[in-house]
Amino acid sequence: MISNFTLSIGLLVSAACGGLPLENGPELQRDALQNVFSSSGFAERFAESYLAENDVVPAVSADEQMVVQEVQQLLSEDSRDEAEALLKENLGLASSAVYDYLLANLYFQDDKLDLAAVTYESATRKWPRYRQAWQNLGIVQIKRGEFSKAIPAFVKVIEMGGGTAICYGLLGFAHSSEGHHLSAESAFRMAILLDPSTKDWQMGLARAFFDLKRWDDAVALTGTMLEEDPESAQLWTLQANAYIGLDKPMKAAENFEIVDRLGKATPDSLALLGDIYLNSELYSPAVDAYMRVLEAKAADFRRIIRSAKILSARNANDQAKRLLRAIQSTLDEDSTDPDLQKDVLRLSARIALAEGDGEREATILKQIVELDPLDGDALLLLGRHAVRSSDDAQAVFYFDRAVAIDSSEADANLELGKLLASQGKYAEALPKLRRAQQIEPREPVQKFLEQIEKRAGRGG
Repeated sequence: MISNFTLSIGLLVSAACGGLPLENGPELQRDALQNVFSSSGFAERFAESYLAENDVVPAVSADEQMVVQEVQQLLSEDSRDEAEALLKENLGLASSAVYDYLLANLYFQDDKLDLAAVTYESATRKWPRYRQAWQNLGIVQIKRGEFSKAIPAFVKVIEMGGGTAICYGLLGFAHSSEGHHLSAESAFRMAILLDPSTKDWQMGLARAFFDLKRWDDAVALTGTMLEEDPESAQLWTLQANAYIGLDKPMKAAENFEIVDRLGKATPDSLALLGDIYLNSELYSPAVDAYMRVLEAKAADFRRIIRSAKILSARNANDQAKRLLRAIQSTLDEDSTDPDLQKDVLRLSARIALAEGDGEREATILKQIVELDPLDGDALLLLGRHAVRSSDDAQAVFYFDRAVAIDSSEADANLELGKLLASQGKYAEALPKLRRAQQIEPREPVQKFLEQIEKRAGRGG
C-alpha cells in the first residue's frame, strides 16, 4: 500500500553540509511535503482512514452508526456537500468523536487545514485513544508547518500501535525540522526498517547524518544508494558535500566532475568545483569551471570576482586576466550594476599593479572615482600611486579627499602622516598619525608614531 509513497527531501540534505548553499530552504521543505501529500500512496492511505479500526476508535450508538453509514453512502456518490451538512447537523458535545473525525477529513481534503486541525483535536479530546484522528492531526500539522505540534501526535500514534513507515518517516521529517537530529535518525531508521524500498527515507537518514556531521556515515549511505542509482546527480552531489565535510576536497571534485558529465551541473556546483581547484592551486581547471558558471548566465559575479582576485594575489595573472575578460564580457551584456562595475575595475587595477603597470592602474582607479567620487579605497590607491611616482602634491590631493570619507579616514591620515614624515615635517605628521591611531588603534602605527614623536622632540 505504501510502496509508492514519496517524500522527496533529498535536496534538503546539502544545507547541513557546509558545501553547496541551500537557498529557499523553507520553500524546498514545502515542496518536499507537497510531494508527499499529492502522491498516490498518500491518497490511498487517507482513503483508508475513513474505515474504522475497532481497537482504537470510539464506539457509536445504533443511531450514530446509521448517520455514519449515510455519510459514507453520500461520499461514495460524491455528494460531499450533503455529507458535510449531515455531519454538522448531528455534531455536538455529546456526539461521537467519529463525527468530528469524518468532518475533519472533509476539511482536510478541501485544504481547510485550520478547520481540520481544530476538528481532529476535538475528536481526540472526546476519545483520547483515537489513533486515526491523532495520525491525521499530525499530518495536518506537518502541512501547516507546525512541526513541534506534529511530533507528539505521531508519538501518540506509535504508542497505540500505529507505527507505519509513513508515520515514522513524517515523524523523522518533523524532528529534523525542529533540529532534533538524533531523534530524526532513529525515526528514519524505523521507516527504512518497515519500508526499505522507499529511497526517500534513506535520504532523510542521510540528512540526519549531515546534521550530526557524521560524514563517514553519509559517504557510506550515499555510496550504497549510488550503487542502485548511479545516474543520480543529486546523490553524487550529496556525497561530494560529505567529502567536503571530511576535508577530502579532491574526492568531492571527482563527484562534481561526474555530475558535470551527467549534464546536470548547476552554477553552484561548478562554482564550488572551481573553488576546490583554486584552493588546490590548480588554476587552469579552476578558471575552466568558473567560465562554465559565467556561461550559464546565472553567476554570482562577486564570488567569481573574489576568485579572480585570489588568482592575482597568487601571481596567476594569466588565469586572472582570462577570467577577468570573461567577467567583463558577461557584465557588458547583462549588467549595468555600478557596484559590480567598480568591483571589476578594482580587479583590473589589481592585475595591473601585479604586472607592474602603474599607469594603467592609475587610469583604472580614476574610472572608479568617476563612478563613485566617495570611493575611499580608490582614492587611497591613487594617492599611493602618486607617492610611488614622486608626485607629492597629487598624493596629498587624493589623501585629503579620502580623509573626508569615514571608511577611509584612518588610512588616509596614516598615509598623510607617513608622507609628511618622509619630507621631514615631523610636527605636521604627528596630528595625522595620532588621528589615525585614535580612529583605528594598530600596534605598527603606534610604534611608528612613537618614532616620529622622538624625532619631532629632537627638532628633526
